[in-house]
Amino acid sequence: METLIAEFLPDHHLPYPIIFLRMIGAMICGALVGFERERRDHAAGLRTHILVSLSASVFAIIAIESTRMAVLDTDQARIDPLRVIEAVTAGVAFLAAGLIVFSRGQVHGLTTGAGLWLSGGVGLALGFGFWAIGFVAAATCFVVLGAIGKFMDRKVRRDIRSPPETD
Repeated sequence: METLIAEFLPDHHLPYPIIFLRMIGAMICGALVGFERERRDHAAGLRTHILVSLSASVFAIIAIESTRMAVLDTDQARIDPLRVIEAVTAGVAFLAAGLIVFSRGQVHGLTTGAGLWLSGGVGLALGFGFWAIGFVAAATCFVVLGAIGKFMDRKVRRDIRSPPETD
């Protein structure tokens, strides 16, 4: 019975409220990044960005906690949290690359892919406990996507209304 209890309440470094707070923070920041993409009706929107950020946070928390596990504290087992960052980066980059398409001489999905990649980074930051980095990155992305997106929309509308002159 003791083994069963230990399985669900392992000896860990971070208290569960901190772990859950980091996960919730990652979800909120992922939502900030994904909100603008959702508003513009892009393929990877609010839910996708939340899930990417949350999953990256979970991987970071597991990396932190695994360095404290007695079963992995041997000469044969080496734990390197940086490998988790590399794996998350590669995984999110794979997802983002799937969104990028070249059609009719134009590239589409690049900004959404970059937003997904940032969501992964934000999730890692919050999972590792770098709150300020995660929140500032998410807020900055929200501002960049919103403000520059509005500027670009106005420029596109202006270009459509006044086509270039021909000789």
